[in-house]
Amino acid sequence: MKEDNTAPAAEENAPEGGAPAGAETKKHKGFSSKIGFVLAAAGSAVGLGNLWRFPYLAAKYGGGMFLLCYILLAVTFGFCLLVLEIAIGRKTGKGIIGAFADLNKKCKWFGFVCLAVPIIIVPYYSVIGGWVVRYMAGFVSGDALLVGENADLVTSGEFFATFTANPWQPLVSFLVFALLTVLVVVFGVQKGIERISKLLMPLLAIIAVFLMIYVCVQPRAADGVLKLFVPDFGDFTYETLLAALGQLFYSMSLAMGIMITYGSYMKKDASISGAARQISICDTCFAIVAALIVIPSIFAFSPDPETAAAQSGPSLMFVQLPAVFAEIPGGRWIGAVFFLLVFFAALTSSISLVEAIVAVLRENCRLSRRTACIIVFGIMLVLGSLSSLGFGPLSMIKIGDMDILTIFDYFSNSILMPLVAIGTCIIAGFFTDTNGLMDEIGMRRSWYRRYYRVMIRYVAPLCMAAIMISGIFLDL
Repeated sequence: MKEDNTAPAAEENAPEGGAPAGAETKKHKGFSSKIGFVLAAAGSAVGLGNLWRFPYLAAKYGGGMFLLCYILLAVTFGFCLLVLEIAIGRKTGKGIIGAFADLNKKCKWFGFVCLAVPIIIVPYYSVIGGWVVRYMAGFVSGDALLVGENADLVTSGEFFATFTANPWQPLVSFLVFALLTVLVVVFGVQKGIERISKLLMPLLAIIAVFLMIYVCVQPRAADGVLKLFVPDFGDFTYETLLAALGQLFYSMSLAMGIMITYGSYMKKDASISGAARQISICDTCFAIVAALIVIPSIFAFSPDPETAAAQSGPSLMFVQLPAVFAEIPGGRWIGAVFFLLVFFAALTSSISLVEAIVAVLRENCRLSRRTACIIVFGIMLVLGSLSSLGFGPLSMIKIGDMDILTIFDYFSNSILMPLVAIGTCIIAGFFTDTNGLMDEIGMRRSWYRRYYRVMIRYVAPLCMAAIMISGIFLDL
């Protein structure tokens, strides 16, 4: 059915498949194909966390040892959680709140807890997306603070400091990114999310591979490649395992309501485990390629690569890497291409966060897609503006050393997301029909069912509790 926001109220409130509100049918017009679902879900997973968080953690926690831990966790713990969330979405055919209500009527309240995650994340994520837009424009225009002859200004991160201190430039960039995100979601699942994912994901892969090859053939880049791929078992620590587990949780878009929402759009004849496997492989490969762009480039062009590679968050992407690009012949255009890559990755992830909220508003408030998108944009505007101004006029508002954006990030990633993951596993493992979920996944072998039940009921909740508790205490 063609999405039409001018339709009569009864039709507007109907599910995207055209059935009347309240009918016992699947509530969403889904992805037109399995590849559309996989690309959209992979686009959600492939985001800023792959581009700066994974390389930073890999460099900090032993390179090859961190990568080995990450891959082992991805094929066990991460895969099970991903399959679970997709299965919940497809079995119920509903958004976050409706899905948990269907699993157990007494658990509907937990859907609201889960909904809080994308509501908190997407505004500040869009602020960072706005920074990416500004950097991309700066490299293209040849801004002197990014590509000028005064290398000291580039190395000191003067562009980032000047840009974020100005209250208007970050707000305008944030607004551009937020508008682009919401515009895609307005067009719906097939015409918006699926179509843009089919376009951007192949472009992401092409740009990423090009940059990886370019960087890895530079002098001294081989040292960075060896650091990433050669594990030293002497580097293994409890912190390494927890860091890999936390990155997996962040990278695969778990406990954000995204995979439940996208799962509700998935066709019944598609294999959940097969799609989850493809998403996991795509996400892991992209994280490795991103690390092969960032770490070898720092080893090739930074005077102190170990120190530079250990920088986290904004410092790595928005200070260290521009300094690296300033040393590369043609670095202006390499920088522009890199931030184009980051922009595409950030956009596909922010689209999925917005869609998770929009799906709930449409389903529970009986709103049109356009109206729901306007409401979400208003939320993004208010909370995102606070995060953006936290580097300028509102910089005095802090908790410890954390600015407003960092406060939102810490609360969502270190506290709320682990709680959601733990709750999801407990509800799915003890308070609903576990066999029904396994049937939805297509599990037939008894040993697989036993493994899955143990993983969801015990292993995954304990691991998530370890992440949350350690994250809180390590940051105190």
